Amino acid sequence: MVTGLTEISSVIAKKTLPDGTEIPCDGELRYRGIDIKDLVNGFYGENRYGFEETVYLLLFSNLPNAKQLEGFKNTLNDFRSLPTSFVRDMILKAPGKNMMNILSRSVLALYAYDDNPDDISVANVLRQSLFLISVFPLLAVYGYQSYQHYHNDKDLFIHLPDKNLSTAQNILHILREDGKYTELEARILDLALVLHAEHGGGNNSTFTTHVVTSSGTDTYSSVAAALGSLKGPRHGGANIRVVKMFDDMKQSINTNSDDEIKDYLIRLLNKKAFDNSGLIYGMGHAVYSKSDPRADILMHFAKKLSVEKNLEHEYALYEKVAKLAPEIIAQERKMYKGVSANVDFYSGLVYKMLGLPYELYTPIFAISRIAGWSAHRIEEIQCAGKIIRPAYINVKEPQKYVNLSDR
Repeated sequence: MVTGLTEISSVIAKKTLPDGTEIPCDGELRYRGIDIKDLVNGFYGENRYGFEETVYLLLFSNLPNAKQLEGFKNTLNDFRSLPTSFVRDMILKAPGKNMMNILSRSVLALYAYDDNPDDISVANVLRQSLFLISVFPLLAVYGYQSYQHYHNDKDLFIHLPDKNLSTAQNILHILREDGKYTELEARILDLALVLHAEHGGGNNSTFTTHVVTSSGTDTYSSVAAALGSLKGPRHGGANIRVVKMFDDMKQSINTNSDDEIKDYLIRLLNKKAFDNSGLIYGMGHAVYSKSDPRADILMHFAKKLSVEKNLEHEYALYEKVAKLAPEIIAQERKMYKGVSANVDFYSGLVYKMLGLPYELYTPIFAISRIAGWSAHRIEEIQCAGKIIRPAYINVKEPQKYVNLSDR
């Protein structure tokens, strides 16, 4: 059901023939009308980091020129600092066990540090959005380090961000104790941020942003609501389950045997393997059928990273499952549309090769997707004037009240 109009992004999975018939096509994702593949080829081909450029595009509707991009990156870096004592008082003194809850709590706490938190003019919301986009990596990583120290007895270290580094570089810099990373590691993490930054207004957390924004509430409450949606495993946790599914596969069968892999996949579908959910995680998408363009892009770069990490065998297993799973699903299920590997299938592999902890998989999704949330929040403020109230049909038959003594 169509619930709104947007110029921010489009997800395309069907083509309409001249006679009006709709047929599945290779998936396309466009940010402000620009094909995601062209966007990636543009910045990667020029040996640049692309997330900051992508954020600019989503927020302002156009690609920046060189001067605008440099100024925008400087703005983000100027914002990339938390209030005095915030880390000590809000993160270290109250360590949590769930990173998404820590992130949500931190966002709500930042409301108290804002001199003008309830002003929902576009200019003020843009300022708040740029600030949150800039500090999300700090909130997520510092929250994880606090958790590791207080709950897992690990050493505590807090690195300050480097204003000369990109968002992706800073994530690796503040996360790793030695602050070191390779150029390929940073570029592939940057790519993952670009691919997850936006995915149409219909995904659960973005629609949540629209609904909550339409009430006239503040930016911090709106973002916290979106984080609550993303925390749900049906939305933000798929790549973790992909990695754990592969770990179980490697422990359960001989992964050099195609026959054993096929049998394992069949048992997955029949609720007899892994978590008995009946799902092959990372396969299929609510919209895409023939292909997920984000997966196509990430697959290519995951292969490069596997060579640097000497994990070609790991990538080869993913590649094999990506080929076999659609055949098995078509064999075991009634198919109404095609099925292929989605972006979660490869993002989990990439994060694992980067050595990122499971606890940060979904927060990194949030670090990226807040760009899209911010664009949609601004769009809702600019274009809508009414609160969103979905219609429901009540199916309960009328019944009479019965006195307590007669129940």
